[in-house]
Amino acid sequence: MSRFKKALLFALALLPVAVIGGYFAAACSVASVDPALLEDAIHQVGSREAVILASTVQPVILAMLCAFFGYILSDMLGLMGPLRFVKAPLLRVVVISLLCGGILSLDAWTFARWIPALKDSYASAGSFDSATWLASILYGGVIEELMMRLFLMSLLAFWGWKLFCRRSVTVPAGVLIGANVISALAFAAAHLPATAATFGELTPLLLLRCFLLNGAFGLLFGRFYRRYGIQYAMLAHALLHIVSRTVWLVFIP
Repeated sequence: MSRFKKALLFALALLPVAVIGGYFAAACSVASVDPALLEDAIHQVGSREAVILASTVQPVILAMLCAFFGYILSDMLGLMGPLRFVKAPLLRVVVISLLCGGILSLDAWTFARWIPALKDSYASAGSFDSATWLASILYGGVIEELMMRLFLMSLLAFWGWKLFCRRSVTVPAGVLIGANVISALAFAAAHLPATAATFGELTPLLLLRCFLLNGAFGLLFGRFYRRYGIQYAMLAHALLHIVSRTVWLVFIP
């Protein structure tokens, strides 16, 4: 089977997950938007549901493009192995992800103590919201990994390899590490617009929190992708959200 056909099948296999994750992410985004802006959008497209559907299309299309071209780049780099889980690395990834999910959950008792607006945002974390859970698990675990690791990290690694190490038959580890660092920083920076929209002003403490948490976990997901495969990065990202949200659900009144 050709590389392009495999890439197409890979993207199509993830399409249902991307649609579900994109839909619930859009629903959460619409729920938090300014009411006046929402009314404006509803007036243009006809209904709140239509606004959500319209907001779903773009990330799904982008995810499919990243899945297709990311698969090709990953395969060229030698990072795209069989899409299955192997016991030893699976156990390692699960244990590390569970621990990191616990670390992420501490945000509610660390940064939230120093950022009043963040503390207020955790007021609803003690109640179960299926849309928020599905958005964080599927959008974060699948769509973000397709965009930031499978596509962006692979693209950066491919450029670095061909620009600076073209005599090397295989992509050097240093190039992959550099691509991981840059994509992790880009992953953190991509959260800044949502942070600004939520809190109104990007204070130094909010910037530190954004780059510290998202950047560090982005590096971890990139390492899992580089060492084991993109499916492990997706699993780790999803588990991180499951654990942190479970802790908030249990311990935040």
